[in-house]
Amino acid sequence: MNRRDWVSIPNLLSYFRILLIPFFVYAYINAETQREHIYATGILVLSGLTDALDGFIARRFNKGTKIGQLLDPIADKLTQVSVVSVLMLKWPVFIFLFILFVIKESYMFVENVRLYRNKKTLDGSIWHGKIATIVFYFTMFIAVVFPALSELTLTILVTVASVFQIIAFYHYHQLFNELNKNSIK
Repeated sequence: MNRRDWVSIPNLLSYFRILLIPFFVYAYINAETQREHIYATGILVLSGLTDALDGFIARRFNKGTKIGQLLDPIADKLTQVSVVSVLMLKWPVFIFLFILFVIKESYMFVENVRLYRNKKTLDGSIWHGKIATIVFYFTMFIAVVFPALSELTLTILVTVASVFQIIAFYHYHQLFNELNKNSIK
């Protein structure tokens, strides 16, 4: 692995996203006013923008690296689990989304390791996974920016996000089964 790969612009943006996590957690946990919640939301939005920017730069300018292929999803998952974890502190209904997220991501990790051992990889995510991630982030964004949401609204948001997690999990399961079946042949 090239030393310059560690400090490519996309990878620096991924490091930055990881560094934003404790700032978001602190800002959200200590937020009492709407303005403070908007500040926490701003950190979350900045994280999302740097995520989009690092992917754009990596693809557009051919700056993708092996370390970036590992680092970007790690930054994504750390951000997602951190945000949903602090939301659980205020709204226990988020535990369902958290559990589904952990199950899906743990399964995907194990299956990716299996593929790697068979010298195969899953190239990127499937569209079901992308939609589930968008809905997941949208749900978290709404919950962070609007701290006075009703339990019913939150339950609906978490239910919708959970359904999309389940759909993505199902399609990833089918894909991994197919890839693993083909690697045995």
